[in-house]
Amino acid sequence: MINPVELLKMQSEAKKMQAKMRERKIKGESKNGMVIIFMNGAQELEDVYVDEQYLDPDMAEAVRNGFKEAFKDYQKKLQKDMQQDINMDDIKRLLGK
Repeated sequence: MINPVELLKMQSEAKKMQAKMRERKIKGESKNGMVIIFMNGAQELEDVYVDEQYLDPDMAEAVRNGFKEAFKDYQKKLQKDMQQDINMDDIKRLLGK
């Protein structure tokens, strides 16, 4: 059985690692530089840039927000799917218990 104190310690360490990853800022851009996404190390979308040449200027903010919303939706669904795949026997095996 997993020691509850050890589990709490591991959760605390995982939270520290996540916070550290969120501090990292990473930029990805299209080959021509007209679309740029800004993400943190925890793979969370922080901002989107779409060159005005690609858009009707009145729609730029709506498109940026659409990118963010779609990506957040993807992340939520992915996390839910991943949680369904995790089982305690696998965790115990990984921990050597």
